[in-house]
Amino acid sequence: MGDTTNRGFLGVVKLNLPLRVERVELAPLVFVPVFIITIYIIAFFASLIHVPSKFKVETKAAPTGIKVNNTVAQEVSTKVGDDDFVYDLKNIEDMLPEMREWYQKNNDCVGWLKIDDMKIDYPILQRKSDGLYYVTRNIDENEDNMGSIVLDSDSEIGTGLKTRQYKDGTKPSTNLIIGGHNMRNGTMFGDLDKFRDKSFTSKHNIIKLSSLYEEREYEIVSVFLSQIYPADKTDVFKYYKFYEADTQEEFDEFYNNIKKLQLFDTGVTAKYGDEFLTLNTCTYHVEDGRMVVVAKRIR
Repeated sequence: MGDTTNRGFLGVVKLNLPLRVERVELAPLVFVPVFIITIYIIAFFASLIHVPSKFKVETKAAPTGIKVNNTVAQEVSTKVGDDDFVYDLKNIEDMLPEMREWYQKNNDCVGWLKIDDMKIDYPILQRKSDGLYYVTRNIDENEDNMGSIVLDSDSEIGTGLKTRQYKDGTKPSTNLIIGGHNMRNGTMFGDLDKFRDKSFTSKHNIIKLSSLYEEREYEIVSVFLSQIYPADKTDVFKYYKFYEADTQEEFDEFYNNIKKLQLFDTGVTAKYGDEFLTLNTCTYHVEDGRMVVVAKRIR
């Protein structure tokens, strides 16, 4: 405590202590309450000096909409300093350990995609408010021509566990649609073209995907070529518009079409109630062409 602070405290004491209590018969009655008041005043000023001007809040917030224990966590980002944010750890601790670090690096990270013996081994990013945001940005949100592996903004990867019938969180969409650039050096989804070969596909027919909370596996059902059609063209199969099968008819329409278009028979079938994973990337057999791989969840 500096000299200025000491003088301030002493000034308060001088103002409140009686100057000549021995001259007044009632001085003891006056002195006691005045002394108590003085102590309170000193304590008050001491608290102002010793309380730090900025608090470091250690609470962290799960992403808005993450459902844990049947309650939706609201986003609570608390600013510390100029640019730093901390988030509530109560839901982060439920995440897979290997995903926790990536989520803390970027809250738009919703999972991880990996295929053995391929370069496809990347975090999955999703920004529901802007489905194109990570098409030209990396996980650090820096401009990058390679972009990122992106989950379509209308897909719901889910926060619940299948082993608990998703009662502990949200259920995934019937179909998760994930895109990435077809890079010539094989990075991002550049390796996806290898699935045109039946022999290669039969040996690499398992796709591994982790949400933030569980590890999953999908088996390839169909590999086909398609394209992105004009919005006003309605007499075509738009695989990229299928997210949810609420009825058998909706499921059959999608399933029958991906089987009809398949480049070869994978020998893998699916039924109503199955969950799908659709990977797609640009190809050049037609304008706005797409190479598409559809797999069903087996774990």
